[in-house]
Amino acid sequence: MRDNGPVNHADQEAPAVPEEGQTPRKTGSRLHPRVTSFRSRRGALTPAQQESWDRQWPKIGAEVSDTRLDAATWFGRDAPLILEIGSGTGTATAAMAKAEPHVNLMAVEVYRPGLAQLLQQIERDGIPNIRVLRGDAMDVLENMVEPESLTGVRVFFPDPWPKARHHKRRLLQAPTFALIASRLKPGGVLHVATDHAEYAEAIAEAGNAEPLLTSLDWESPMTHERPVTKFEDKAHQVGSAITELIWGKIRS
Repeated sequence: MRDNGPVNHADQEAPAVPEEGQTPRKTGSRLHPRVTSFRSRRGALTPAQQESWDRQWPKIGAEVSDTRLDAATWFGRDAPLILEIGSGTGTATAAMAKAEPHVNLMAVEVYRPGLAQLLQQIERDGIPNIRVLRGDAMDVLENMVEPESLTGVRVFFPDPWPKARHHKRRLLQAPTFALIASRLKPGGVLHVATDHAEYAEAIAEAGNAEPLLTSLDWESPMTHERPVTKFEDKAHQVGSAITELIWGKIRS
């Protein structure tokens, strides 16, 4: 994914390129294979990015796997856990993590250069409460995250796949909402932002139809304030509207 901005969807949904000697992993549930929601794109790291990657990745990075994640051990503390799906280059990720030092923030991204830029910022600013996962966010939700373990989920500017024949590739559809809802704690929050009007309508329809989600009428356990990235600023300049969609998991 990309720098959480609305004018660069190809960056946002770029897939991981397997490392040399690494066997590409299958995407989707073993029982229910699916098409992925990200675009095919390659990218090399700069020497500075590679150096930061070599220092930081062994400590705060991991490849997506089928193993349940022990977040408290990985972060070295037990704190509210937020999952950001598609962190891009991490501009919003880093800013929101610094604004919420009391939360543990996991950023999932498939595009290695984007993760490398985030690792550089984490190292430069000394941000202690971010961990990064490289791979398909659906695998994270299905296999790595325990039910009712997340305080929040953020999905900023997912690829809209605007052509009708590609709509099946969209990330935010009814099955994804059901999966996210199952991973949220009661009272947890799903925050979505998009600059694509038609996709916003489809997202709203699917989210409102999920029985475990409802309009948020209690104090949110996480901030909804997003920094405006350069991509989003360009969208504002050309008149593109940004739609914010927020749901809470029923607390019964």
